[in-house]
Amino acid sequence: MSRKQVFQFLDLPREMPRRIPLELRTAGDWGELYGRFGAAEADHQAGRCLDCGNPYCSWKCPVHNAIPQWLQLVQENRIVEAAELCHSTNPLPEVCGRVCPQDRLCEGSCTLNDGFGAVTIGAVEKYIVDTAFARGWRPDLSEVKPTGQRVAVVGAGPAGIGCADRLARNGIQAVVYDRYEQIGGLLQFGIPSFKLDKSVIALRREVLEGMGVEFRLGVEVGRDVGIEQLLAEYDAVFLGTGAYRYTDGGLPGQDADGVLPALPFLVQNGRIVAGNDPGLATSMGRPIAGWEDKVKLPDLAGRHVVVLGGGDTGMDCVRSCIRLGAARVTCAYRRDEASMPGSAREVANAREEGVRFLFNRLPLAIETDAEGRATGVRLVETVLGEPDARGRRNAVPVEGSESVIEADVVIIAFGFSPQVPEWMTSLGIEGTPNGRIVTGTGARDGSGRLPYQTAHPRVFAGGDAVRGADLVVTAVAEGRDAAQGIAEMLALRAQGVAA
Repeated sequence: MSRKQVFQFLDLPREMPRRIPLELRTAGDWGELYGRFGAAEADHQAGRCLDCGNPYCSWKCPVHNAIPQWLQLVQENRIVEAAELCHSTNPLPEVCGRVCPQDRLCEGSCTLNDGFGAVTIGAVEKYIVDTAFARGWRPDLSEVKPTGQRVAVVGAGPAGIGCADRLARNGIQAVVYDRYEQIGGLLQFGIPSFKLDKSVIALRREVLEGMGVEFRLGVEVGRDVGIEQLLAEYDAVFLGTGAYRYTDGGLPGQDADGVLPALPFLVQNGRIVAGNDPGLATSMGRPIAGWEDKVKLPDLAGRHVVVLGGGDTGMDCVRSCIRLGAARVTCAYRRDEASMPGSAREVANAREEGVRFLFNRLPLAIETDAEGRATGVRLVETVLGEPDARGRRNAVPVEGSESVIEADVVIIAFGFSPQVPEWMTSLGIEGTPNGRIVTGTGARDGSGRLPYQTAHPRVFAGGDAVRGADLVVTAVAEGRDAAQGIAEMLALRAQGVAA
């Protein structure tokens, strides 16, 4: 091999695609922050890969992408083959290339990350799939033999899409139900367009429909169609219902005018940015499910906004507020910066855009005026104490350190959790106290269930509904793997074997 091939990481530094200029972002540009690599840039960055004998990047990736292999294909300009390889492990590679916290996953585990700068894996993944689609490539299912079996997928978010993709590749008809008017779940409505342009989701829908996946949107299971009906009409059901239950923290004053929960704020603003009119969204003559949860968005121009919470949702909120013209945006987080659960890249982008961070600050209450409007947030300083049950160090308040910061608008981004609805429990499906659906993990768990199989043998579940609010890529992985479990169960039942 030539010196350029072996030591390219010395000759060429790590680079990201060009970004939208800062002045445009703060002026309200909602386009994707990062542009796209051209062929030369993708080749240069892919060529920095050392092709490690033990690819830590692949192991750290929840879907275990064959990263060194498709980086090599990029260098050989075999883009269609690279796209096929990407799809062999990941049903949503163009999405994960955009929204995954690569700094905590594949790139964070890259051997070059220690001193030389990790290979720009996410941007190359985005280049591969976008380029292949632009050239007209689509997944080839011509050799797949239909089984005649049908599965209902409840939820068109990452887990549901991942499941539907793999069912189609196994010759199983997937029919996806979702209460919203577009596919994608939080990909469509929760993640701002400056991270994920919505045309990406529209194209993925086109691709899935080309694979034979059917979508029934604006249909809420438990309201418009019963679970019993699905079990009567389909051979199996997959539940990818996500995690939408708001964690409010129980703060005094949180019901004041000007206090908003993060997810409705993001959903409503995302619809407005996309040009959707909430007053016109109906399904079967009624408002589409989810519109009834909309919040009235205040005009943030010139306002002081405080966002409580340091995860990726919090970063989506602070960066949206900047684009909405807020005069000052502050993020308060109860632990230190190193303990933040969100992507360090997103924190850096937020800071560059003008967001102020207050670390080691625990919110105690929302301050209000005589008319019940939010005027500030009472905080107390913290120090990190002993680890909790999950191994994270607790935030311990420092006596006598309380202070109040001004706020016209407060957005609470403490996270979200799943909730097992009554129609699931009527089937004997078990839920944990924190709302997660209980599923099997395989033969070793003692339940005798297949992975992602619930207590009902023909009902499987995965994604946030099972593990709680987590990454897009983990939901994709669980939907993908649940589909394999469903295919195995249906194959056994076709042979007369109970599973």
